[in-house]
Amino acid sequence: MRIKLIALLALVAGLLSGCGYNQIQINDEQVNAAWSEVLNQYKRRADLIPNLVSVVQGYAGHEKEVLTRVTEARASVAGIKATPELINDPAAFSKFQKAQSELGGALSRLLVVTENYPQLKADANFRDLQAQVEGTENRITVARNRYIKTVQEYNISVRTFPNSLTAMAMGWKVKANFAVEDEKAISTPPAIKFDTPKPAAG
Repeated sequence: MRIKLIALLALVAGLLSGCGYNQIQINDEQVNAAWSEVLNQYKRRADLIPNLVSVVQGYAGHEKEVLTRVTEARASVAGIKATPELINDPAAFSKFQKAQSELGGALSRLLVVTENYPQLKADANFRDLQAQVEGTENRITVARNRYIKTVQEYNISVRTFPNSLTAMAMGWKVKANFAVEDEKAISTPPAIKFDTPKPAAG
């Protein structure tokens, strides 16, 4: 009886391996891990914005439109519930991606505006925040690229035969991915470095 049970378990394990079940599970876990890292880096960026806006406002308070856009874009991102299930809903994922893109654009415009304020650029708090934002943008790029790669691997695993039969039986579908209109743009972090202000000629 025991030998039959062992043989049956071995047969089941072989069937699961041959139909791609295990590989799909591995790919799914990799996607989840990559998605968590994307969310961590986006959250890090969002957490930096209030302090950045506060410092900029102290020197360039009349730049209300730019400051407001950043604040509103951050609020829009915060209003989207970024759960693990989000990557299984193309419409919700697209909305999330659009909100993050708008926040990134608003943040870039804010940093460009600061070029006009030498005193702001000389502020130690601002320069520290600017460095943190730049580092976070780099991390976002790395995290997004890793996510794109892992989703591609997962989607291939559930669409190719014979794995596709297992995926169909289990109800597994392809996952949403970042739409990249310009592949170079996503792999190149925005340039937001500033030159050290030159001392006034005396």
